[in-house]
Amino acid sequence: MAEFALPLVFLLIFMPYVFRVLPEYQRGVIYTLGRSSPPKGPGLIFLLPAIQRMVRVDMRVQTMNVPSQDVISRDNISVKVNAVMYYRVVDADKAINQVQDFNRATSELSQTTLRAVLGKHELDEMLSERDKLSTDIRNLLDEKTEHWGVKVDSVELKNIDIDPSMIHAIGRQAEAERERRAKIISAEGEQQAADKLVEAAQKLATDPGAMQLRYLAAVQDMADDKTKTILLPLPMEILKRLM
Repeated sequence: MAEFALPLVFLLIFMPYVFRVLPEYQRGVIYTLGRSSPPKGPGLIFLLPAIQRMVRVDMRVQTMNVPSQDVISRDNISVKVNAVMYYRVVDADKAINQVQDFNRATSELSQTTLRAVLGKHELDEMLSERDKLSTDIRNLLDEKTEHWGVKVDSVELKNIDIDPSMIHAIGRQAEAERERRAKIISAEGEQQAADKLVEAAQKLATDPGAMQLRYLAAVQDMADDKTKTILLPLPMEILKRLM
């Protein structure tokens, strides 16, 4: 019995170093005497002690908060912008061998890309075209992190903070813009009304009978008001005939 006790104890001690179990969402990059082999997993992994070692890589979607960045827009307005990024590892071998720390590298790259992209746009575009800007940032990040085996799924802009003094200026600008649009709409209405009056006058001028009917309709409208004094306009054609 003692003959089997020592090997059993030896097996129990070294079993955690020989057998590894990887869950469904992990992959293992194995190094044999310093040389990497294709990732393995999930399931039971066998390692040779002192010869092989394994690095676990989480393949699930990771959430990263991009710290608030000071951005100067194209129209020279200083804003603070923060975002959230969703990414995942698609190639465990590249994520371990091509970059020292893919999480930190992705975080630093997201900050510089956020400042670079937003700095090319005006403040109005930042506020009204968030989806488009988020897509542009995601495409740039995905293109650069592809060599690291990292896939950027989405980038969402969370907050765009503006200085309080600039908020008042933007409010005045918006009010002036609304007044400008109101004046333009009013002027367009006057122009359309004038066009319609000219068109009506041309139609009435082509037929004298139509002008007489319009004159009688105007008299009928004044009679319906039940006023004591009624002023009847006398057409110039009647005066010419009398003369």
